[in-house]
Amino acid sequence: MFKNLAVWLVIGLVLMTVFNQFNTRQVTQASMEYSQFMEEVGRGSITKVVIEGRVLKATTSDGRKLTTYAPPDLWMVSDLLKHGVKVEAKPEEEQSFLMNIFISWFPMLLLIGVWVFFMRQMQGGGKGGAFSFGKSKARLLDESTNNITFADVAGCDEAKEEVAELVDFLRDPSKFQKLGGRIPKGVLLVGNPGTGKTLLAKAIAGEAKVPFFSISGSDFVEMFVGVGAARVRDMFENAKKHSPCIIFIDELDAIGKARGNVMVGGHDEREQTLNQLLVEMDGFDPSVGVVILAATNRPETLDPALLRAGRFDRQVLVDRPDVNGREAILKIHAQKVKMAADVNLAVIARKTPGFSGADLANVVNEAALLAGRKSKSEVEMEDLDEAVDRIIAGLEKKNRVINPKEKEIVAYHETGHALVAAFTPGADAVHKISIIPRGIGALGYTQQLPTEDRYLMTRRELLGKIDVLLGGRMSEDVVFGEISTGAHNDLQRATEIARAMTLEYGMGKTLGLSTYPRQNRPMFLSSEQAPFIGKEYSEATAAKLDEEVKELITERAVAVKELLSQKRALLDRIASELLHQEVMESERFNEIIGGTAEPGIAPKAGR
Repeated sequence: MFKNLAVWLVIGLVLMTVFNQFNTRQVTQASMEYSQFMEEVGRGSITKVVIEGRVLKATTSDGRKLTTYAPPDLWMVSDLLKHGVKVEAKPEEEQSFLMNIFISWFPMLLLIGVWVFFMRQMQGGGKGGAFSFGKSKARLLDESTNNITFADVAGCDEAKEEVAELVDFLRDPSKFQKLGGRIPKGVLLVGNPGTGKTLLAKAIAGEAKVPFFSISGSDFVEMFVGVGAARVRDMFENAKKHSPCIIFIDELDAIGKARGNVMVGGHDEREQTLNQLLVEMDGFDPSVGVVILAATNRPETLDPALLRAGRFDRQVLVDRPDVNGREAILKIHAQKVKMAADVNLAVIARKTPGFSGADLANVVNEAALLAGRKSKSEVEMEDLDEAVDRIIAGLEKKNRVINPKEKEIVAYHETGHALVAAFTPGADAVHKISIIPRGIGALGYTQQLPTEDRYLMTRRELLGKIDVLLGGRMSEDVVFGEISTGAHNDLQRATEIARAMTLEYGMGKTLGLSTYPRQNRPMFLSSEQAPFIGKEYSEATAAKLDEEVKELITERAVAVKELLSQKRALLDRIASELLHQEVMESERFNEIIGGTAEPGIAPKAGR
């Protein structure tokens, strides 16, 4: 309302100013100079003059209308009368009362309007006018606007079972209260980004058919001291009025980080907000029928006071889905698009290990966009395959011009990865080899398809991963006798695996069973976001570890080079076909290598 009023006020001011200026110009504009006017009077050509203040409006004997502006002249009227001019005097036109008030108060109104505008901007445009700093920004979804149920959530069956009793409590609290039990005050949903934590919270409210208050942790804290705490109080007051209901705080780590990092004498508004949240949760009566849900992908950063019994005393893991969960999620999203009869979602589920629910939704959407771009009437299997490749490796760049020499290097590089994967026990099967550039810097890629989800890896399997990563560099060395920069990312990943084996997994000689894991590693975020912050071992130990990592990488490189030298004929044949076809599927690859992967230079058990 205030925003619309301000817009109309500005429009009105502009129109009134333009009209006033135009009207003023019309009144004060003179058709001749005063001296010329008096000369006309002396010649007797002026018959009548109307005096309005200092404006003289004259009529000549031939009917012309003249206007002039008169200076202060005491003898002007007598001079006009001497020459027989008929003189008529009228009062000067005055501005209206409202216009005078407006002109007088315009500067003050302008200042007030600017102040209100900036106050609303600083508080994020919340409801309730310019003074609603302490009002909660939680969005309320009721039964009519929230139609999400457990049927819309897949891939996290264990998490759904964990929170199902919350639905029973919200529907019939007396079933638990008559036994003396109480529902947990707070339930914390933890998991990787995109796994469906927010969707699960909405499904709880949809199943229980109760109001759902949704707010982000960052919505509490503003630049004004005390605003966050006031919003927490207001949110809980609103929740009591709408009970039974659910309060959902997304990204709880925005306000719930561990305290104690503020300098002495300083003031941290975020800590005051957290303190108020703790107080409200302590004084909250569970029998009111309000359940507090929160979600985060950084539980390790939360204040311990939030996680103790009586607050967020139950943590529910919403993990990445397994192969069956991925297939169920794909089926839910596939209902919204037209799928061809040949589409096999089970194959797509196997091709997408590690994908979250949001990633799988993106796969279906990208496939629909690709099919629409090709003017198809339904989404086919090749569209889904292309969507997976696009998400994993990036957009195809068929128009990028690569000189023949570089293209040959890329072909042998990718063939090296594929051959080592085929002849390394325990390695994932090769699904596709491509030398079509994708993404920002990928000139080609080799896609492997895991046969099943894995949660543990043996030392032999880790060494096999290092071998596959080194296959591209060693293939270049075997064929061309020189190496390129194309293996930069492969070497980085191989080094990370080797360092983790010696430093974290107790698989090295220097530390033995002792480990020094990376400090403060995020539990549900990628390793790239958690660099080595420090080390708890001596420089001498660090030197030994570096030497052991180097020795391990060198040893595997020698073994991989020996394997590729033995398979040189296959290497040349596959690379030659890749140069002509650019893409090779698993069927053709297995046909060339004979369909059987002979044991090559397998990792030695004692190393």
